[in-house]
Amino acid sequence: MTAPTATPSRINVMKPWLGEEEITAVTEVLQSGWVAQGPRVAAFETAFAEAMRATEAVAVSNCTTALHLALVVAGIGEGDDVVVPSFSFIATANAPTYVGARPVFADVDQTTGNVTAETLEAALTPATRAVIIVDQGGIPVDLDPIRALCDPRGIVVIEDAACGAGSTYRGRPVGAGAEIAAWSFHPRKILTTGEGGMLTTSHPEWAIRARRLREHAMSISAADRHASLVSPPEEFGEVGFNFRMTDLQAAVGLVQLDRLAEVVARRRENAAYYRNALADLAGIRLVDDPAWGTANFQSLWLEVGPEYPHDREGLLVALAQAGISARRGIMAAHRQPAYRGRDTGRVPLSVTERLNDNTLILPLYHQITQDELDRVTTVIRGAGTD
Repeated sequence: MTAPTATPSRINVMKPWLGEEEITAVTEVLQSGWVAQGPRVAAFETAFAEAMRATEAVAVSNCTTALHLALVVAGIGEGDDVVVPSFSFIATANAPTYVGARPVFADVDQTTGNVTAETLEAALTPATRAVIIVDQGGIPVDLDPIRALCDPRGIVVIEDAACGAGSTYRGRPVGAGAEIAAWSFHPRKILTTGEGGMLTTSHPEWAIRARRLREHAMSISAADRHASLVSPPEEFGEVGFNFRMTDLQAAVGLVQLDRLAEVVARRRENAAYYRNALADLAGIRLVDDPAWGTANFQSLWLEVGPEYPHDREGLLVALAQAGISARRGIMAAHRQPAYRGRDTGRVPLSVTERLNDNTLILPLYHQITQDELDRVTTVIRGAGTD
């Protein structure tokens, strides 16, 4: 009688790295009695601004609200066009929609998956007042040529650095050269607070307004109000939002920020292993560092070419049958029902559609073992010889 074959343990596409330090930090906040936005949030803002070489940092509830606030403080609204990549999570296109602007889709570079000065210029309209550029999957966008294109035209460049913490551009952290940038701390990101986001900017007046707007546009912050025995009456000078981060989240973020360099180094080692193990396999291309910077490989995406025996869907099935959870690559927002019938520009998006159809995201996280890396590459190589 043949013994049953053991089912291989599942390999997830991503796992956050959380430990005792985060538990201790959250416990201290709970014991303090101050769990809403307060001193830990302020400390996280200061530490994050220093780490990212930003003038100002404003903690918010998530990256989508950071993008929303960025557009508001930059003065973008009804009747304006905002050029964005379709090859991005849907939030990049949603944020202009929230403020009444029109998202206009630009194509991306086939090697990096990022917009370029050339792809943005092709999508500009007479009504363009801002562009949102994305460090897709942690691959740094080439910012300088984009600023050279947009700055003389008075077009605000907003960097969607949701995936970018720990990536570099020309020797500095991504986002350091942007007028304003938005960051994500979702569990899929390598620096997580569960949910949460940050807005960084070189304009102190934008930061002041963003801090006010995230708290319903109150004239006095909640922290200052509760610290006073007799609080002055608050006023609401404009319609604001409830986009606050909690001290519980910020406490986790401070621990995670201290670990960032270690996490990025480990991810880069794992990405290099994948690349070397699959380098000679026809029809398989892994995204890599561009000439102008280094990636944190928040998402390590792979393109399946016609030389490979399977298409992307076939490779996903082969991985799933081996207990390996990969994901289809970055979405194409213009193909989603929410935007399919909208007027979102007329630029061909052929590269976006090719990458959307043929890429997948490989498992990559700090705790992944050598055995798990070998399992993934063995399946890809085996499927490549079918």
